Amino acid sequence: MKCIHCKGEMKRGTAPFHVDRNGCHVLLDAIPAWVCTQCGEAYFEGNEVDTIQDIIRSIEEKSKAFAVSA
Repeated sequence: MKCIHCKGEMKRGTAPFHVDRNGCHVLLDAIPAWVCTQCGEAYFEGNEVDTIQDIIRSIEEKSKAFAVSA
């Protein structure tokens, strides 16, 4: 597989993922991914994307408890 950005070779490895939602910062350090050996771009497969989305949905739901009413 080739990287769509630089056409470098993609190899299996891990990559970090971070997101900010509702005042929460989430950092996942080592998600399985295809990582470009040339530029470092990471591509996550469907299972990993589904898991990341589940985590984000859970955080969005749970973080509502922190909401401050004006």
